[in-house]
Amino acid sequence: MPSSVFMEEIDAFTYREAIAAGAPIIIPVGSIEQHGPHLPLNTDVVLSRAMSERLAEAVGGLVAAPIVYGYKSQQRSGGGNHLGGTTSLDAATLISIARTLTLEFARHGARRLVFLNGHFENYQFLYEGVEQATSELVLRGQDVSALLLSYWDFVDEDTIEQIYRGTFPGWDVEHGGVLETSLMLHLHPERVQLDRVMDLPAAQLPKYDVLPVRAELTPASGCLSSAAAASGEAGALLLERTSAALAAEVDAELRSSSPLAVI
Repeated sequence: MPSSVFMEEIDAFTYREAIAAGAPIIIPVGSIEQHGPHLPLNTDVVLSRAMSERLAEAVGGLVAAPIVYGYKSQQRSGGGNHLGGTTSLDAATLISIARTLTLEFARHGARRLVFLNGHFENYQFLYEGVEQATSELVLRGQDVSALLLSYWDFVDEDTIEQIYRGTFPGWDVEHGGVLETSLMLHLHPERVQLDRVMDLPAAQLPKYDVLPVRAELTPASGCLSSAAAASGEAGALLLERTSAALAAEVDAELRSSSPLAVI
């Protein structure tokens, strides 16, 4: 067994042996994006990598070096790309990265890939890149399949109720809120400045996008809901239940005989 589940921490010979033995490759995908005054810019990278680590341990996989930059933050889901610190890729670049990495890992001999997303806006562009690559690999006669997922889709209703107790604002405004802050408090409390949380009401945004962006529509915090109720205990519960649910579904899919890309 490799000494670490992180690809960049093991040697090339051990990596090749793991691939030859059928280890799936898990690619964390995040962003460099503002998360208010209390969380670091790489929050999405940290959380997708943490979820990937636990998934790799559960399914006997390896975690690739993360895709650090993500697609442009949007006002109704991430505060907006106009906010300082947020550093984004355009669609064509992210599509190209997803396509290239899929082809590269297939070239190494990997047959099962998992793109584990931690930034809402990434999803469709990851899908496009991976779809292009897997279509090409099918034409080559290579048996390679990819799963695409966002970790928050595995947070069950009971966990939401236990943590939010009827105050869940909805995933569309959870940016920089209780979920991400609680997970960070559990995983890396030293990186969270809880005393800097701006306890503001959840953002009230129109059901459409305005371009150019009207900056005044984004709350002053840059977050779309308050993180005041976040706690390390909530983060531990979220991590335990979410990673377990994620691992159960992914393991079942990886064990199935038919390749499938899923959302």
